[in-house]
Amino acid sequence: MFAVLRLRGTVKVSNDVIDTLAMLRLSRKMHCVLINESPSFNGMIRKVKDYITWGPINDETLKLLVAKRGRMPGNKRLKEGDAEKIVEVIKSGKKPVIVPVFRLSPPSKGFKHSIKHSYPKGELGFRGEEINKLLMRMI
Repeated sequence: MFAVLRLRGTVKVSNDVIDTLAMLRLSRKMHCVLINESPSFNGMIRKVKDYITWGPINDETLKLLVAKRGRMPGNKRLKEGDAEKIVEVIKSGKKPVIVPVFRLSPPSKGFKHSIKHSYPKGELGFRGEEINKLLMRMI
């Protein structure tokens, strides 16, 4: 499972990229979604790689992300027991009953590099396990 995080806006962006970001449910900067690895999602990620960063999410970060930033429909916070159940549903591959987008804050202590360049010189692109450190700073 990948955590996909949008880092850039849509000024002077082609309509194909805007449509692909909409299909990934990444409508604003600092929004994060969880997707399963599949050929169709990999193609969409490849198309918008200059506007997002992504990597595999570990269990600890997933639990914290759902507990702190997960919302029920109607923008209602999750209860303690609900968060643990929803994490199990997400891991099993079923569709959870939460809003699929996690709204995050900018990372504490800012970004380490220029946002416009690809990782490791910048912030965009595939990060591997480093996505977990970035998400921890943004939760």
